[in-house]
Amino acid sequence: MSPVTVLDQYYLAITFLISLGLQGALFAICFIFQTDKVTDLGGSINFFILALFTLLAGNTYYARNIVASVYVMVWSFRLGAFLFYRVMKTGKDGRFDEMRSAVTKLGGFFLFQLFWCWTVSLPLTILNSPAVSDPARGGGNVKFGTASLLFVLAQDIIGIILWVVGYTLEVMADQQKFTFKFNNSQKGAINDKGVWGWSRHPNYAGEIILWWGMYALCIAPATHGVASSGGRNALIASVVGPIFISLLLYFVSGLPQSEKPTQKKYYLMSHGVDPESGDKWAEYKAYLNRTSILFPLPPALYRPLPKWVKQTILLDAPMYRFDEHKEGKEAVEEQRKKMAQSDN
Repeated sequence: MSPVTVLDQYYLAITFLISLGLQGALFAICFIFQTDKVTDLGGSINFFILALFTLLAGNTYYARNIVASVYVMVWSFRLGAFLFYRVMKTGKDGRFDEMRSAVTKLGGFFLFQLFWCWTVSLPLTILNSPAVSDPARGGGNVKFGTASLLFVLAQDIIGIILWVVGYTLEVMADQQKFTFKFNNSQKGAINDKGVWGWSRHPNYAGEIILWWGMYALCIAPATHGVASSGGRNALIASVVGPIFISLLLYFVSGLPQSEKPTQKKYYLMSHGVDPESGDKWAEYKAYLNRTSILFPLPPALYRPLPKWVKQTILLDAPMYRFDEHKEGKEAVEEQRKKMAQSDN
């Protein structure tokens, strides 16, 4: 059987419509039943469905297409199972407390999740499409790990290594953080064991790395000139997928929502309205100074590096640091107002 063309030969429209239908249905379920049990699970399901659908519809089953599709399905299944188990264990996801009953905010979350799933899946979507893999449309197959084509072989090896390293790092980070939260009753304890001792956000680093590995695996038909000109251009342009997830985690939903708020929390533990015993803020600043913000590095190597190296090459930008001299007083006043409001 030949590949099935659905709406367009790149599977862009059909995968967008599938994502739209799924996220729309999940939004309705979450809003009607006021539950956040399936919010994050929806993203994982979306990735899994797009990978499976494009592989089956593409119907070429080259080794590259199968391996790349299985990688995405394995990643999405593991992540979905973990997130669902976590929310069932905790009872709810606190991030949705303010948006659970707000239709526009909740709708915005699912709309953003739609674009996240669709955009990041683009390299695999286009690889599996008739425009790239169907010989009748000028496409074809670059044999996976072809030793006679050194560039392709190196590219495949790099792609596999990046994906395996990224996936392993994300799995370890998720499990270690989950275990730390449920086994550590000491308030203000710092999670600096395992991969969290080498990176403040190893889960984000792992996800970024694995999606760049996926792009390296998918791009071979374009770099070796097997795909049609349209397919080749589309594959190259699908670099927006790994770029999107990298920028998303660095500038939007990853580091910005974690770094300064966490630092502010530790500052208030030591200098807030009702300070606790011990200097948690000093301990946390020491953790910041010895631990890479994103990509894992041994503390012994990271700590002595010049400040400019940490802020530029290693991405620990000043915008992610809580300035106790400029922002400390305001943080204490904000805490005082919240405590007064809760007492009334």
